[in-house]
Amino acid sequence: MPAQPESSLSNLIAGAEHTRPLDAIFVNAPLRDYTQRPRVNDFTLPVLGMGYLATYATAQGFNVGVLDAEAHGQGIAATVDLINRRGPRWVGFNLLAPTYEISARIAAQLDPSIKVMLGGHQAKAMPTEILNDPRMAGCEALVLGEGETRVAALLADQGARAYLPGVMWLDPILKSPVTGGKPGTAHHLAPDINALPFIDRRFLAQDPHHENGRWEANMVGARGCPYDCSFCGAAVSANPDITIRTRDPYNILAEMHQLREQGVTAFRFVDDLFLGARRVIERTMNAFAADRVGDWAVWDATGRINVLDRASDTTLDRLARNGLREVALGIESGSQRILELIDKRIDPGMTQRVVRRLTERGISVKGYFILGFPTETVAEIDSTVRLVHELWNLTEALPGRFRASAFEYRPYPGTPDWHRLLATGRYSTAQLLDYSAVDLTGAGLDESMRERDEFNFSVNLPLAEAPIDYVRTRLVALSREQYTRKATAA
Repeated sequence: MPAQPESSLSNLIAGAEHTRPLDAIFVNAPLRDYTQRPRVNDFTLPVLGMGYLATYATAQGFNVGVLDAEAHGQGIAATVDLINRRGPRWVGFNLLAPTYEISARIAAQLDPSIKVMLGGHQAKAMPTEILNDPRMAGCEALVLGEGETRVAALLADQGARAYLPGVMWLDPILKSPVTGGKPGTAHHLAPDINALPFIDRRFLAQDPHHENGRWEANMVGARGCPYDCSFCGAAVSANPDITIRTRDPYNILAEMHQLREQGVTAFRFVDDLFLGARRVIERTMNAFAADRVGDWAVWDATGRINVLDRASDTTLDRLARNGLREVALGIESGSQRILELIDKRIDPGMTQRVVRRLTERGISVKGYFILGFPTETVAEIDSTVRLVHELWNLTEALPGRFRASAFEYRPYPGTPDWHRLLATGRYSTAQLLDYSAVDLTGAGLDESMRERDEFNFSVNLPLAEAPIDYVRTRLVALSREQYTRKATAA
């Protein structure tokens, strides 16, 4: 393969000024090494967290960029080569369980003069193990939790880590973890989200993006989640450092109007609370109604089934009038035992009610399902498959549509499930972290799987009572039928 020109490579580092020395590159590592098998996704959700970090650092005068190696389908060698060629003072990685190994392999090959900064859920869940990983020897700062103000402080002065709370590093002499912090610095752990600058979309690889005849942008309206779903990295018990905060509705509207000036008329709210708390819904809908958002925009959001089940017809009518196009719901399972095991606080009947009430109003629903929960039986997986079909049939003649997105279960460090699995004594930490990509297409050619490529990975352990092959067969069948239904509807 001929070498790419320097200008082409540099353009992959979004938002950076390439005529000035780089203070930092924030790297979203690829889920797998795309040198071995090319990425087949057309679109991946933007890395909003890195966008916030980069935007805030830029506002403080630093020259930074975001390298979304997943969105660009880059391999490990190409990612390492690009970083080393650009030679930033710092490189930051967002560590997630599925990408940790690849992030570590990239970090191990960086020029020793480049300082490494680590953050993300995996950093929070396993800081000591990560700091002792020899591949992360270049780590000068592991930042636990929200990092905007602390990252900027570190870019200004590496020595700032001594007084910044929630920043860890390995003592060079004792080889043991050290945590910074001093009295009066706790404000760094929960930045005022209404005071943060709006994300500069130059840092995002595919946002805004054009879809369904509109320019669409992704946003967050809150940080933190009050629920404790046992499998979820956002579970409240796995994030004791996070203070749950919601943005003021008029702050949200100001960002929407800024994007509207760029032609954006569709928005996706990806945080857990936008339709997950009654007071947030009421306050936001009051502001949206006053602004007549429904006249000029459509928007999608994540929601909580138990909250929406308690919502009045009047509230749901207001959501529809204010432009709500689709709600993403974590339905997870059709088995009541599994729903109780994972602390979901819903039941299949509640799910059916909520889906019907929303779709009757022309609001579509995207349901997320997980197959292969620990201890899940064949019969319980079948109950989930039946629920998906019941929801498809329920909404067949209604104005809104129901679509299903199903995934194979995988454990995440720090979650209630993670601790429960380790407590059984049947699995080691190394086994539970051994993520690998799974090709469910046969040869990468199945069009029905095209938009799921980045989600097909597994630890390949028999966590469920049902065999892994059974889990995957049902997963593929659901995905193919959903693809067929979407194609037929179009």
